[in-house]
Amino acid sequence: MSREPNAQLIAVMNEARISNKGLAKRMTDEAGRRGVELGTTHVSVQRWRNGSSIRPQTAAIMADVLSAKLDRHITPGDLGFFGDTKATAPQPVGYPSTVPDVLSMLDGLAQERTDTPASDRLIVAESDLSSAVLSWMIARPDGVQTDRPAHQRVGMRDVRAIRDAADMFMQLDFKYGGGHGHKALRHYFRHEVLPLLDASYSQKVGTALFGAASEVSQLLAWTAYDTGNHRLAHRYLTSTLRLSQVIDDRMFGARILGNLSHQANYLGNHTQAIQLARAAVEGAKGRATPRAMANYSAMEARALSNAGDGMAAGRAVREAEHHFERAGTAEDPSWLSYFDEAELMGELCHCFRDLKMRREAVEQAQRAVDSTDPKYARTLGFCRMVLAQSQLINGELEAAVTTASLAVDGGDSLQSSRFQRYVTDFQAEVSTHAAHPAVVAFNEKVSEALARLDDDE
Repeated sequence: MSREPNAQLIAVMNEARISNKGLAKRMTDEAGRRGVELGTTHVSVQRWRNGSSIRPQTAAIMADVLSAKLDRHITPGDLGFFGDTKATAPQPVGYPSTVPDVLSMLDGLAQERTDTPASDRLIVAESDLSSAVLSWMIARPDGVQTDRPAHQRVGMRDVRAIRDAADMFMQLDFKYGGGHGHKALRHYFRHEVLPLLDASYSQKVGTALFGAASEVSQLLAWTAYDTGNHRLAHRYLTSTLRLSQVIDDRMFGARILGNLSHQANYLGNHTQAIQLARAAVEGAKGRATPRAMANYSAMEARALSNAGDGMAAGRAVREAEHHFERAGTAEDPSWLSYFDEAELMGELCHCFRDLKMRREAVEQAQRAVDSTDPKYARTLGFCRMVLAQSQLINGELEAAVTTASLAVDGGDSLQSSRFQRYVTDFQAEVSTHAAHPAVVAFNEKVSEALARLDDDE
């Protein structure tokens, strides 16, 4: 049967002024940077132009390449792909419509490396973001397929093993940063966790298994985020959001929306950050523990503070504190155990700093530093840098540099691009005092710490 030429792909390629060979080379180069073997040639491109089908992962890489070439967001749909799915509701890019789709996407993501992120920029179309949130908000759970014929039977012992592994990798992440264990974690996820989801299990085991898999997938997102690969982190997060939908885990799904808000806020996308945090709060009402609700409200407070909306931020801070006061009244899942009073103070001290509330910023940041367990090295480093920035707001230059120096002393082994950005942001803020002896010494300390980090890699 003859196919119609793919007019949309041809039009976009013409607009980008790119040849079949040029597109093929850019795609294989981009795939190589992600650790994926693509095998695309100019012949492959011509087939797609002629109307042949394409794998979702390949289409996503093509769209990313053409987005970079044209400096605007291109989706596989813009290229004329997957048009045969019109009978189903339109799905946002990166938000799979079925369980097999999300498992296939996660398998593909687990083959990608984080060590060569393209840039700190992440362009997420408002329509894609809104569609993902709406899809999650109104979705019905897929449910797990129980007792199906398979060569392997999964039990609760397998689920406990996954959760123990996730806890181990989380501790590594807190101590050394996301770059330390990501490669091993994605190998474990792809070869040990994902295959179990296609095995045989009871309803109880299947529900627990999908929950444990979501926890590992979320940790992969965080480690990618921490290394600075925001595109990969975002795709992990949206896929994990879809995974939580299988078993109707609204509390964990809201956590993922909170994580997406955290990332958007970090990248300066304040409107998206506020919308995502509010979706987490609204989507989890009546389904989440007070401790979890405190976390979601804290994300909203951070986004509002960074956007400069002091009145709304104050309301969200009070809501977070009110929820946390009731944290002991319900049993929390194990994945939420890290969110203690010190963690809440760490989140809120960012708010006071961003709102330039001088006294409150220093007091809250000092409390966060004093109460953070040193085993959470990255969190302690963040809190110290926020304290240093808060002291600087108060005109306490030498105190600020001393505090920042302590953060660098305790964090020079962190393979965390986020921590390094806190440090470089502080360096920029004290650059007006570049000749001050304390600032000169601090800049030298940072250079030495980065050199040691290079030597350790």
